[in-house]
Amino acid sequence: MRQFKDNAGRTWTVDINVATLKRVRGLTGVDLMQVIEGTLIEKLIRDPVLLCDVVYAVCKPEADAAKVSDEEFGKAMAGDAIEAATTAVLEELVGFCPSPRDRANLGRVLQATRKVMDRARDLVEKKLDSGELDRLADRLLSEGSGGATAGSSSTSAPESSASTPAP
Repeated sequence: MRQFKDNAGRTWTVDINVATLKRVRGLTGVDLMQVIEGTLIEKLIRDPVLLCDVVYAVCKPEADAAKVSDEEFGKAMAGDAIEAATTAVLEELVGFCPSPRDRANLGRVLQATRKVMDRARDLVEKKLDSGELDRLADRLLSEGSGGATAGSSSTSAPESSASTPAP
């Protein structure tokens, strides 16, 4: 069993077993065993709402006992809490896999996924630090305004004297 903490300070226990798989499938339509195929991890990572629905379904008996609704649970899930919950669920799934071969393969899929995510984060950091994104934004803004810079007029026509009333 793994645990994670939500942003309200509550500790949740993730315990994957057959009853958990049935509950998640019934409440969310997600078959957690698809994680072995490798596509489910990406789907959950790209959709934090679905991910939190799955985590809530995993933790539902504990949530029911604590009288925490899915709405309250979702309000306490952001940032580090989502990452911790994701890690807990995925690591529990590795441990649940009935076949030692599937456990090993899923463990390798998780390691590869973490490496790819770390590389993507490193790339974003590198681009932010290099100023490349700032230069791209400046160029796009410049092109979008017809070459005008911030604070300057983008019109070149002089003001018409006909529109000014005579004294």
